[in-house]
Amino acid sequence: MTVPTIGRPSGPAVGFVLALVSSACFAISGVLARAMIESGWSAGATVTVRIAVGAAVLAIPGFLAFRDRQPPIPASPAARSWGVVAAYGLLAVAGCQLAYFYAVTYLQVGVALLIEYTAPVAVLVWMWLRHAQRPTRVTVLGAALAIAGLALVLDLTGDVPISVVGVMWALAAMVGAATYFVISADERTGLPPLALAAGGLLVGAVVLGLAGLVGALPMTAGTADVDIGTLSLPWWVPLLLLGVVSAAMAYGFGIAAGRLLGARVMSFVALSEVLFAVLFAWIALDELPAPIQLIGGLLIVAGVVFVRLGEAG
Repeated sequence: MTVPTIGRPSGPAVGFVLALVSSACFAISGVLARAMIESGWSAGATVTVRIAVGAAVLAIPGFLAFRDRQPPIPASPAARSWGVVAAYGLLAVAGCQLAYFYAVTYLQVGVALLIEYTAPVAVLVWMWLRHAQRPTRVTVLGAALAIAGLALVLDLTGDVPISVVGVMWALAAMVGAATYFVISADERTGLPPLALAAGGLLVGAVVLGLAGLVGALPMTAGTADVDIGTLSLPWWVPLLLLGVVSAAMAYGFGIAAGRLLGARVMSFVALSEVLFAVLFAWIALDELPAPIQLIGGLLIVAGVVFVRLGEAG
């Protein structure tokens, strides 16, 4: 008699779970960072400390993962790997953050986010042109549904001022986000997810710190308690959560998910970050999502399903 066994979850299933966890970790940064800014911290100081704490948290695990990687990376590919880490830190971490902050000084936050989150479409185009991975019609349909849903979730209503400079900064942020998806999913570097996340966050923290020193990124900090809804916390608690959850865990899980799902699917699943952000704002700040946002959320989910079906076909 054969004893039935419970099968292990498939790679894509695990990848979806990791991608959703990563998106949730990224999304919580909205509530936490907003509270820090309202307590007197500048956005630049908040994100710089967030990235630096994340780098510190992943430093030892990242080093151990790099040391114990199998098979070992030959000298020449290893040099390329460090170049990838530098590109990841400059574009996907620091560049994306800086560009977004500059974008929102010229544009409404919703407009800046909408432009930045067209990154999955850029990933589709890049994989088509660079790797000849032409998207199927089902994938394109899913992309259209997801972007339409994103626009509804952001609830862009009324007169929306458009600045050319702001759009350019938002597009730069989009390039940074697309770089994050492409590099995260690239296994050719030979770098374990923890090593890539740790190295990228370290590079990002250094670049953001230098931007603050030269005045390109305003840096203001304080020690006043931070209010999140009805909860009052010491200033260091939200910062620690930002670093551990929305940086170390978010980037680490995101890279691992990218390796399992591929850049195209991962980039669309990552749109769930916007849905989690709305959910967390509802829970923590009692900001009830509008019906149009709920409809947009359904469209994003439908879009991700279609993209996944298109990739599997």
